Amino acid sequence: MNPVKVINHKHNIITPDWPAPDYVNAFVTTRSSFQDSTASDAVSTGYDFFNTALHVNDDTEKVLHNRQTLAEHLNVQNSNITWLEQVHGTDIIRSETSHSSRPAPIADACTSSTQNHVCTIMTADCLPVLFCKVTHNKIEQKVAAAHAGWRGLADGILSKTLSDFSQPESVIAWLGPAISQEHFEVGQEVYDAFISQNPKNKAAFDTSPNTRADKPKWLASLTQLAKIELHEKGIKAIYGGNFCTYKQSYLFYSYRRDGAQSGRMASLIMISE
Repeated sequence: MNPVKVINHKHNIITPDWPAPDYVNAFVTTRSSFQDSTASDAVSTGYDFFNTALHVNDDTEKVLHNRQTLAEHLNVQNSNITWLEQVHGTDIIRSETSHSSRPAPIADACTSSTQNHVCTIMTADCLPVLFCKVTHNKIEQKVAAAHAGWRGLADGILSKTLSDFSQPESVIAWLGPAISQEHFEVGQEVYDAFISQNPKNKAAFDTSPNTRADKPKWLASLTQLAKIELHEKGIKAIYGGNFCTYKQSYLFYSYRRDGAQSGRMASLIMISE
């Protein structure tokens, strides 16, 4: 993994390495985004850095301050950033009008065709997937962000998000930071859920060294599962997938590593003016 190519060191944010149109603005926060310290200094657990989630018992005022910082960086109103209550489901919301951030709409994906309205996904091991339509026709501009944990992937969150786009062959996707296969151990029920849907999903699983004859364990690749589904839906241009939230503790929060004291990164995408 070589994060240097896509990290904006001025703000400690990750920008997708994909051929999106110039009007698409997208990035992912890290634990030390917009802080005085460098990413390599952010080694402790907890909420002491740039957490964007209100639901993890962090200090509310600090989180709201972080969200306001994001709005200022994007040069949009705070109310133009769509924050979701993510439930590992497949509901989608469209970010087209300004709204209050609380209560957050219950959904796991967001799309937008409106300038300066930001689709946002929060993660701490699950896979954030950003989409944009490659077109220079302003009428057809569209972006989306999806929250793809294993439950959402198994239930089709990516396919449902893509259904909001016309002409999937004109859509490109970027896979953000997520837990890597070597650190994501799952049970037989997860393996069965994917293999029953598509035998090709076997390529995303390896046997865990902790497996037993009476209790099989698997190492699952969220990025590979996402790539398989996206290819099945006609998406040929897929980028990213090179960061591990569990291993790269200096950059990312990880729920599986840090437990209840884990904050959340934000993956944001918008159509700029």
